[in-house]
Amino acid sequence: MAAGSGGSGGSGGGPGPGPGGGGGPSGSGPGPGSGAGLGSGGELHPRTGRLVSLSACGRTARRQQPGQEFNHGLVLSREPLRDGRVFTVRIDRKVNSWSGSIEIGVTALDPSVLDFPSSATGLKGGSWVVSGCSVLRDGRSVLEEYGQDLDQLGEGDRVGVERTVAGELRLWVNGRDCGVAATGLPTRVWAVVDLYGKCTQITVLPHEPGFSPSTPIPTPPLEPSAPPEDSALAEQGTSRDEAFMVSPAQARPETFPNSLESHNDFASMELSEVVSNAILSAYNGGLLNVNLSSPPAGEGLGSSCAATSPTLTSNDALLFHEKCGTLIKLSNNNKTAERRRPLDEFNNGVVMTNRPLRDNEMFEIRIDKLVDKWSGSIEIGVTTHNPNNLEYPATMTNLQSGTIMMSGCGILTNGKGTRREYCEFSLDELQEGDHIGLTRKSNAALHFFINGIDQGVATPLTPPVVYGVVDLYGMAVKVTIVHNNNHSDRLRRNNAILRALSPEGALRRAAPAAQAEPERLLFHPNCGQKAAITHEGRTALRPHATDDFNHGVVLSSRALRDGEVFQVRIDKMVDKWAGSIEIGVTTHNPAYLQLPSTMTNLRSGTWMMTGNGVMHNGTTILDEYGHNLDRLKAGDTVGVVRREDGTLHFFVNGMTQGPAAWNVPPGVYAVVDLYGQAAQATIVDDVEVTPVSEPLPEGNNQASPSSPSSGAGGSDLRFHQLHGSNAVITNGGRTALRHNCRSEFNDAIVISNRALRDGELFEIVIQKMVDRWSGSIEAGVTAIRPEDLEFPNTMTDIDYDTWMLSGTAIMQDGNTMRNNYGCDLDALGTGARIGMMRTSKGDLHYFINGQDQGAACSGLPPDVYAVVDLYGQCVQVSITNATGPMDNSLATSNTATEKSFPLHSPVTGVAHRFHSICGKNVTLEEEGTRAVRAAGYAHGLVFSTKELKTEEVFEVKVEELDEKWAGSLRIGLTTLAPGEMGPGAGGGPGLPPSLPELRTKTTWVVSSCEVRRDGLLQRMNYGRNLERLGVGSRVGIRRGADDSMHILVDGEDMGPAATGIAKNVWAVLDLYGPVRSVSIVSSTRLEEPEGTQPPSPSSDTGSEGDEDDEDEEHGPGGQDQVAVIPTTLEFLENHGKNILLSNGNRTATRVASYNQGIVVISQPLVPQLLVQVRIDFLNRQWTSSLVLGVITCPPERLNFPASACALKRAAWLLRGRGVFHNGLKICEKFGPNLDTCPEGTILGLQLDSSGGLHLHVNGMDQGVAVPDVPQPCHVLVDLYGQCEQVTIVSPEPGAASLKNTGTQGDMEKADMVDGIKESLCWGPPPTASPLKSCEYHALCSRFQELLLLPEDYFMPPPKRSLCYCESCRKMRGDEAHRRRGEPPREYALPFGWCRFNLRVNPHLEAGTLTKKWHMAYHGSNVAAIRRVLDRGELGAGTASILSFRPLKGEPRGGFEEPGENCAPPREEQPPPVLLSPSLQYAGAEALASKVQFRDPKFQRTHQAQVAFQVCVRPGSYTPGPPSAVLREPPDPHFSPAELEWVTKEKGATLLYALLVRVE
Repeated sequence: MAAGSGGSGGSGGGPGPGPGGGGGPSGSGPGPGSGAGLGSGGELHPRTGRLVSLSACGRTARRQQPGQEFNHGLVLSREPLRDGRVFTVRIDRKVNSWSGSIEIGVTALDPSVLDFPSSATGLKGGSWVVSGCSVLRDGRSVLEEYGQDLDQLGEGDRVGVERTVAGELRLWVNGRDCGVAATGLPTRVWAVVDLYGKCTQITVLPHEPGFSPSTPIPTPPLEPSAPPEDSALAEQGTSRDEAFMVSPAQARPETFPNSLESHNDFASMELSEVVSNAILSAYNGGLLNVNLSSPPAGEGLGSSCAATSPTLTSNDALLFHEKCGTLIKLSNNNKTAERRRPLDEFNNGVVMTNRPLRDNEMFEIRIDKLVDKWSGSIEIGVTTHNPNNLEYPATMTNLQSGTIMMSGCGILTNGKGTRREYCEFSLDELQEGDHIGLTRKSNAALHFFINGIDQGVATPLTPPVVYGVVDLYGMAVKVTIVHNNNHSDRLRRNNAILRALSPEGALRRAAPAAQAEPERLLFHPNCGQKAAITHEGRTALRPHATDDFNHGVVLSSRALRDGEVFQVRIDKMVDKWAGSIEIGVTTHNPAYLQLPSTMTNLRSGTWMMTGNGVMHNGTTILDEYGHNLDRLKAGDTVGVVRREDGTLHFFVNGMTQGPAAWNVPPGVYAVVDLYGQAAQATIVDDVEVTPVSEPLPEGNNQASPSSPSSGAGGSDLRFHQLHGSNAVITNGGRTALRHNCRSEFNDAIVISNRALRDGELFEIVIQKMVDRWSGSIEAGVTAIRPEDLEFPNTMTDIDYDTWMLSGTAIMQDGNTMRNNYGCDLDALGTGARIGMMRTSKGDLHYFINGQDQGAACSGLPPDVYAVVDLYGQCVQVSITNATGPMDNSLATSNTATEKSFPLHSPVTGVAHRFHSICGKNVTLEEEGTRAVRAAGYAHGLVFSTKELKTEEVFEVKVEELDEKWAGSLRIGLTTLAPGEMGPGAGGGPGLPPSLPELRTKTTWVVSSCEVRRDGLLQRMNYGRNLERLGVGSRVGIRRGADDSMHILVDGEDMGPAATGIAKNVWAVLDLYGPVRSVSIVSSTRLEEPEGTQPPSPSSDTGSEGDEDDEDEEHGPGGQDQVAVIPTTLEFLENHGKNILLSNGNRTATRVASYNQGIVVISQPLVPQLLVQVRIDFLNRQWTSSLVLGVITCPPERLNFPASACALKRAAWLLRGRGVFHNGLKICEKFGPNLDTCPEGTILGLQLDSSGGLHLHVNGMDQGVAVPDVPQPCHVLVDLYGQCEQVTIVSPEPGAASLKNTGTQGDMEKADMVDGIKESLCWGPPPTASPLKSCEYHALCSRFQELLLLPEDYFMPPPKRSLCYCESCRKMRGDEAHRRRGEPPREYALPFGWCRFNLRVNPHLEAGTLTKKWHMAYHGSNVAAIRRVLDRGELGAGTASILSFRPLKGEPRGGFEEPGENCAPPREEQPPPVLLSPSLQYAGAEALASKVQFRDPKFQRTHQAQVAFQVCVRPGSYTPGPPSAVLREPPDPHFSPAELEWVTKEKGATLLYALLVRVE
């Protein structure tokens, strides 16, 4: 372009003499209505970077494709700058996709002839550019710490450059001069602006007056006058030009504090929007310089302002020292440190500052990168060691002198812990983008800061000369030093601190009318990266909701008023993700918040409702709260309100969910996280708030009607503010939880806020548990005041004035006083309630779910505090509404009396009787209702006269005890009919002396607190200990409708003692030990007419006619169909949180992680119904695979754990090759290994008529896995590990049977067995599992490795190899012969060999094609193996197994060119290939020569043979008699006339596997 063609009216090339910059009288001078001088240098040059488009007469520049490109956004002024005039631009738009932002400066290069680089830093030949807070000349940094960080400017901020008369470059930000950036500028320079990174659009503003005097003023003015062009801009509609400035009509605060310890009342006021703007204006004007540390005495406002002048040089700025850890790489002018090889190394990442820290100087870093591989993370602190002389350690905590480090949430001095819990935050939990800082105060105190919040004094005495030190340890990989001249970061920190200092009742400062808060709530335009705001701020959405599931955080445009409800309606949802909308509040101002990917990642000032829980600063404080947000649908509404008392309430569809948090500060902003399924939400106006007068109980806190003092909800008992180091108190002191529950199991002791009164119950409910540790909650009392207690790791470590219940043991001062107390705390689960009470007599009583367990110990002093140890599995508890004074009848009782429990009301009818057949020492009295043991301590068995009916209670009362004997009464159920023992005065000859020895028929027995079946221990610590029975105690037994056995003590049901109880059982008792006599207090039911009996699922009165009626009702079934077949099966909506249902709820997909994938089929499993699921997709990234089983508890409201193995009740599961019941393995080897099932496998479960649970694999019944499964039950599938998707296959009545079928059935069976059953038995690779230590398989594998064959020829694990040695084939139950092909033809399995499966060309449909081919074997030798594999077939051809080319519709070999080891193709007829269906023939020494080799592991010599298993196309070969001379007779199973197959056709064989046999 010619030099003169750049301007529209002037010369455009050379400098002109007039103020117009070279333009003539008719040039582009100022026109009517424009600002003064706008045309002379106020427009942008038409030549720009390649992605820039200009508009608004060349005053607005926009970078195109801002979401895909971050550079090529260079623009220059049209004319050279005039001395003393500021070239100013306003940032119109920013995006959050990139790092970095606007860059501005000057250049001596003429834009008319400039070859534009990609960014401003690429300008050479006399260019000065301000980038971030650095000044660069020709791309090289000349000033490191200058002015204000341009990367932190927001939309509406103004930035400008000026060339002074003295040739200096000055930067102006929002009307404030940042001082001299460079000197010695040429007389002719153009302004340059780079729309880089986040900055995507700018507009040139009218000129601002600069420093026209030749001598620059060292200090900027405190309050620069408003620019004269404001009125013109207002006419043009640019009201947002001064987005962060206070308007001239608005009064500035007269004074602002120099420190947070202000003497005026500013800090006591709530920080409103006006005050925020005023503070920022003070920053812009130089009025306010609030540091996070208090300045030394005598330092006033003037010094603060003076500090803003650019006096720092690169030598003064805090940087990282050049000398650092061996793995550290420094960049960004030593402001950024990064640990190399972060996935291989976790230490040797120590960096230090380049100079000692000054008093009150902030050393702050930002975490740029983390890796999720190691434990532990960043550590920061100070050291007295000079980096020049220091031999850097692997980690800084190894240094034994002169070092103070913060690690985790504690402080280490010289490598030893001095404070275990220094602050609320743990450095190990910080995320990318979080800030960590420290400062040494002038009083020698060391303070740490996290995200700008002072964590308090870490140590009061810090040496005067210390260096800052950072250890990039573990997860921490990269950090960058952040300097305090970042005004938005400092403002955000000051806002948070001022809000924290503001009392709840503070009055708002009256805001000027011009800045009044808008009445209508809107979404703030600053939103998540993947979110967008539409409909004038009323609607928020994720435009690409099917591509991304997070980065959808949006906040309200202003803070909520007290009692103001913020409510949104869900407009749109997607079905792709797990999780859904989350809502809450935050103290962070959206204008300055760096939005996280999801709001629960924010670790300060945030309360969120997620799912049906509540989280505060990323930590769960309530686990079971309100309606589950993940279950909401489009059209539902959610809301939040902060009330005047500081409580936070959530609303779902207009219904309040109760208080979720307390002491929430005022001035919070509403937050909505459009997460997962939630794609769009709109603010709803005119919300009516339902009054909430009393706090609603959360979770399972409600006291049951039977619990003591259930209405006493007004107790002032709370948890004390002093607690163990891992405990957290929330919910106004009513909830305690252990944080880091999966890495910490103790140090979580909590204690009541005052001593218990006599007869006062302190009750808690277990709200959360984890299935990781052994042991669980421990509870008790202590006489130690909380202020005097040094909290130990666990409360049983205390050796004075403490009484605790741990499991079933009562412990005093750390020593066990008694075992087998009436309850077991380790057996309690979520929702269980535990209470403690000291009676007026000094006894300690425990209550479980409202039931008194009796006196645990006595002699307690008055004024004891309740204490709870959140140990092991127990993570969270809350105080219930039952806490408070109790009835005196309970408060003063020493033992459990009949008044304490509801009396059993027997069914009207005839009294029960004991059977005349009984133990030889038993005498029956009072017409068989009383039994007395006349002698000894044993031989006291007694039976009920009749079988127990369903739900019938057989109950006796203890009448007489003989204290000289030990032991207890024993009670149970037996399938042994008493009449079978034979009559006799001394009892039947078969009756043993005690009940546990009764094993003639199946017998279930409860003895003491143990449950046994046929003498084998099934369960410990069950219910009340029967050894504690006294005279008058009542004991009963009941067989439930769900085939369970229940024991009742004094009318209280102890829960199921055993399951799978047979239908025909008798009650049996053993008057053993101290129990001499009992009498029956129960009665049997009167027989009712058949028509009036209630229906029973286990009724024995059902007839075949009833089942036939059901069959007719539901459709034709024939006589064999005895079950009601559901028309369609589907998965239940209640499932694991990582599950996504589709295909009409018939397909379940795990969308994240490797667990949380439990699904349950909604319809119960009925007898004879085969319910099947197909494995659709496996992810080999994980180990293990799906778990299959049944549960008998109602699944609709079941809170599923992370994996099915954590189900501890009513669950029977098949995992791997084991069978599990309630988490315990009951069978070691059953069926095929489910962990090795390939994709496409169909697994099924079926109940037989006797309740046995059968496993089916691809239609093959594997036998009974679990007998006597209770009904009703539901099929459960856990998509664990590799298994990521399953689909329900149409149900089939009856078991799949292949008997009595013809040839077609045999063919299908052969296909199924060969194609599926073998694949189920694939063993894992030898390195991953010992394959049950099959030495023969390992030996063959070592020989195969010696052949040095390419790995790509073989299938990857776990389908790589299969052993057919004697033990392996018997373990699998392999048949000797199978059938394959069309028509089917038999072949023998390679018994005695080891098979290594070959990979088939992926373009060949081998799975379907080769099933139609026959299977055969070909003997070979070691020398020919590689050649055969290279060709891909046995005959002379050119195929490779890895590159298969079909020919004429049939599979055949064919390289495109000969392989490396292949001879060129010949035209002559290929030699015949000998095959056999029997490896006994094909593997004979005459056809498969032997070779000697030495085992590299044991150095023994062996002989080995090799052969190939091949697929042969039917019709391509000719069967015949054997041609080879054999030493042994051929396989007798095959006809000699068809033992050898001969083929000469090319492409007639397909290599299937390499076979190895070692002798």
